[in-house]
Amino acid sequence: MMAARLYQSAARVHFNQHAAHATRFGRRIVYGGHVLSHARALSWNGLGNAFRLAAINGGAHAAPVFAGDTLYAWSEVMERIELPGRADLGALRLRTVVVKNRAASDFAVKDGAGNYLPSVALDLDWTVLMPR
Repeated sequence: MMAARLYQSAARVHFNQHAAHATRFGRRIVYGGHVLSHARALSWNGLGNAFRLAAINGGAHAAPVFAGDTLYAWSEVMERIELPGRADLGALRLRTVVVKNRAASDFAVKDGAGNYLPSVALDLDWTVLMPR
């Protein structure tokens, strides 16, 4: 709730339980920016030197996250980018997937029909800057 207000999200589904009770979920949804923050925090292993978010290229909040959900994540390097004129710095294009309430060890994202699995909360395509 505080994160939604901090970022001036006026969506009642994040902080008004009475309004959220009438939705198809019947409870408040965790603010998406909070899930993004968890994605970055969980991506530290191997990416601790990523010191700047350069771009959010795309992504999907594939399923809602609720209070009490346990989040897991993994990241994969999609592209290594040379920065012209910079020998000290490069960029990595990453895909980070956040799943809820199941281990991330099988790396499953979509079903056979190409739809996100219900446990996939976030599929994020982003670029970070890395020192060489």
